[in-house]
Amino acid sequence: MSIRKSVWTVVVVAAVGLGTGSCGATAKRPAPPPAPATAGEKPLRTHENLNATLWMQTSVEYRASALQAYHTARLALDAALADPRWTAAVEQTGDPGSKPPAIVLDLDETVLDNSPFEARMIAESTLDRPVPYDETVWRRWVAEKKATAVPGAAEFLRYAASRHVTPMYVTNRNIDGADPQKDKGAGERDTIAVLRTLNIPVDGKGDTLLMRGENGWDSSDKGTRRAAVAEKYRILLLVGDNFEDFISVKDTSLAGRDTLADKYGDWWGSKWIVLPNPTYGSWEGAITLGAPQNDPAAALARKYAALRLAR
Repeated sequence: MSIRKSVWTVVVVAAVGLGTGSCGATAKRPAPPPAPATAGEKPLRTHENLNATLWMQTSVEYRASALQAYHTARLALDAALADPRWTAAVEQTGDPGSKPPAIVLDLDETVLDNSPFEARMIAESTLDRPVPYDETVWRRWVAEKKATAVPGAAEFLRYAASRHVTPMYVTNRNIDGADPQKDKGAGERDTIAVLRTLNIPVDGKGDTLLMRGENGWDSSDKGTRRAAVAEKYRILLLVGDNFEDFISVKDTSLAGRDTLADKYGDWWGSKWIVLPNPTYGSWEGAITLGAPQNDPAAALARKYAALRLAR
């Protein structure tokens, strides 16, 4: 899970209250006006993340996409092991052939399924009280240790371990718990515990879980942590659900991300394996870039303005 920038908003179709001015100067067109309310009719209660979360929790298509990604990862792993010059990390320099092999994976929505957390935020939102994302609430969810495995993840990681490939988890989960003063290291302990419960390989003695808040890694950018792995290991694959799980992105605009992704187009499916996650991610921040902070209406207006209507 990357740093969360999702706009947890209850979208009231009858009266969402979006003004055309909230789009900002860069919007392509004003947001559509809200539909008029019918006399006596209750506003339709929904949520931006409702369909996305339900898709991840209930659809055959999501499960198939995840299984497909990890099946591809297994084939790519075999190919990478056969080629001593192979590396999947732009941070890896020199000849890595003499180093032991590793794979670098994100955790949340890559290895661990946190959709019940998303579902809670949706279910607890009401017409008058949308529930925003909150880091403390997220850390409490981590402490519950109720995440499940993304389809195919545990099987793939056990296969990698059988090939003597070390999984390195680079995550933006915080090393501490909900109360950093009282819960030092609780985030790491809880994460290791849930991985072990799911029979997912994790080395609690060696530092194979690289979290935010340790070793000075306070940034959500994972480049320095990938570089730290590359010093000791040959990185065969990168696996994640967010673009920044694969490479550091300086230009976070839509155009900048597209250009950088195209530069490494041949790496997708061979060195970089991506998992589907429509619920949150840096893609959303690219759309709402420039919207005032804590202004859900402005962010939502930018999303409407980004729709491509082909007309």
